[in-house]
Amino acid sequence: MNVKGKYLNPKADLTFKLIFGEHKDLVMSLLNALLPLPADGRIESVEYISNELVPDNPGKKNSIVDVQCMDSQGRRFIVEMQNLWNVSFVKRVMLNTAKAIVKQVGQSEDFTKLQPVYSLNLLNEEGFDTETEEFYHDYVLTNVSHHEKTLESIRVIFVELLKFKPKSIAEKKMAVLWLRFLTEISEDTGEVPAELLENAETCKAMQILEKSAYSDSQLHNYQNFWYTIHSERALEESGHTKGLAEGLKKGREEGLKKGREEGLAEGEAKGLKKGRAEGRAEVARNLLKLGISVVDIAKVSGLTVAEIEAL
Repeated sequence: MNVKGKYLNPKADLTFKLIFGEHKDLVMSLLNALLPLPADGRIESVEYISNELVPDNPGKKNSIVDVQCMDSQGRRFIVEMQNLWNVSFVKRVMLNTAKAIVKQVGQSEDFTKLQPVYSLNLLNEEGFDTETEEFYHDYVLTNVSHHEKTLESIRVIFVELLKFKPKSIAEKKMAVLWLRFLTEISEDTGEVPAELLENAETCKAMQILEKSAYSDSQLHNYQNFWYTIHSERALEESGHTKGLAEGLKKGREEGLKKGREEGLAEGEAKGLKKGRAEGRAEVARNLLKLGISVVDIAKVSGLTVAEIEAL
């Protein structure tokens, strides 16, 4: 199977799920590095749970997340890699987070057993927040009047990979290493940064990405994944370009129509003004022929004495 380079891209569906969905130490390292956990609340162990979040309505299609796991405290963690941005993604994230809470209760409805749900979403495309250069977005349920008061049942994190710069969080070494791994490693990688090879977790992840470890069938699926991503991006860009062109065309047409209407209105106004002026002049000339004084004509015609004398 013709896949260039020694390594595969870790952001593909196949590789991402293999690294973080089958290696507990690696997903635990990623979560501890990127989640805003308290100092005494680090994840010490995890167990994978079904990544299938079944909706209440059985007629609807199941929602599948990339990785879902639970730690020894019962806290739930959802990890998603999103290579295509769309406005419905945030709503899907919130829905899946809510389902992860509901699934904890079951039929017993013992709400005392509910544990927080953390949703970590890695975005590999622009669109989430175009108004800021910040790449890390941390959402929690907050009291509107007192922001220091929060409900810790849901924590949703969005990480925009395209905005990430290592200097942004230099004080968090492991977070920098994982984000460098996700942003710098691809099929074009020749020499792996020494920092990634010196760390046990990222070095192990690099070994998992070696192309030689994959079967022809896996590589075929890998290529199809990126083909689908690129095709959908092209369709979206084409639709955006078409929409922009149609918008400009409509704007020009509306502008021309408005211009014509304004031009006609202005012409009519000027014509009426000119017509009224010519009518007053004609009346003044007739009154002069009758021997009426210039002063009296000015009083009734609306013309000045100078205008009447110039007739």
